[in-house]
Amino acid sequence: MTAFSERPVWAMAFRPFYLLSALYAAVSVLLWGFGYQGTSVLPSFYWHAHEMIWGYAGAVVVAFLLTAVATWTKQPPVHGRFLIVLTALWLAARVLAFVPRHWALAASGVCGTLFYWLSAYGMGDAVWKSRSTRNYIAVAALFMLGATHGLFHLFLHPIDGAVLHNGLISGLIMVAGFIGLVGNRIISFFTSRRLNVEQVQSPMWLMLSTLVLPMLIAPLLFLQAAWPFLKPVVGVLAIALGIINIIQSVRWFDKGVLREPMLWVLHIGYAFTALGLLFMGIGRFYSQTQSLGVHLLAVGGIGLLTIGMMTRTALGHTARPLYPVPKGLGLAFWLMVAASLMRALAAVMLYVHPTAYLHSYRCSAVLFAASMLIFFFRYLPWLLRPRLDGKPG
Repeated sequence: MTAFSERPVWAMAFRPFYLLSALYAAVSVLLWGFGYQGTSVLPSFYWHAHEMIWGYAGAVVVAFLLTAVATWTKQPPVHGRFLIVLTALWLAARVLAFVPRHWALAASGVCGTLFYWLSAYGMGDAVWKSRSTRNYIAVAALFMLGATHGLFHLFLHPIDGAVLHNGLISGLIMVAGFIGLVGNRIISFFTSRRLNVEQVQSPMWLMLSTLVLPMLIAPLLFLQAAWPFLKPVVGVLAIALGIINIIQSVRWFDKGVLREPMLWVLHIGYAFTALGLLFMGIGRFYSQTQSLGVHLLAVGGIGLLTIGMMTRTALGHTARPLYPVPKGLGLAFWLMVAASLMRALAAVMLYVHPTAYLHSYRCSAVLFAASMLIFFFRYLPWLLRPRLDGKPG
């Protein structure tokens, strides 16, 4: 009998975390959309944003990086018992966030932060052994993502609204940084390979800026409550980051992308990310654009890019063909596009028509959840079984 830690689901990080994060995203978004208001110690949008940033998006980031680093460095992937520990920490953080007690929330903070820091260690071990210097920054950024989570929890008791709001934005900005890192490495490459066109090359400074700027903005956001003069600095940096990503998005585009769902989902997701960052930066000067920017990034950017990358990378690492898109996933992509547009509409309706706002964000929640559930049920049997070619992974 195969030992529990040797089962296929523990072979690489994408297997448990793609499934768990997709299912949890669907459940938590539906809870929030239809009235769940968190707990007395993690109330209202603090719970919702916390779970979507460090619960869902962060788990997909970790899953992708711990899977990809094995390819980047030619080192063994994080697997087996160590992966089980990471999964247990992530699950504990999610469950404890529902318990209305300060001790439970503190434990959730510890588990969640350890999840990121141990993940950074797992990635860093492979990067260090291979002396893969180009990936040192990714390890540091993953550690920083965990740090934003830990700092957020430090200000939860008593609740400091200004710091907590900026803390949530800092976590979201760090996720956007990973989108920049991965997007710059793979979107033009995937487009070139599939369409048989020349790959668009980018100078190193431009590629690095999409991760370095978020790593600079994140700590400034925590300091902003104490030092208000940093607010315009953060705004200018976020606007610059948005413009850089818009430039990259335009440079990579080829009209052939529109025929390929596995490509356009990445291109549109990156464009949403760029626009979200731009509006979030403007929101430091005109607060009315803040919600629009946050949700263009959170639903349009993170939603589309995570489901697109989960769909593609899971196919490759289970030895399944990348094209055509698996049955049902094309629909899932369109549902996520619709969810993004409806949530952007809700952000506008917030200041115009409260009833329309309510209906819009509930519709977005249903569309988002449906997209994630299609992925979950389609990939569940594949990610619990060995690779088709019999290789490890």
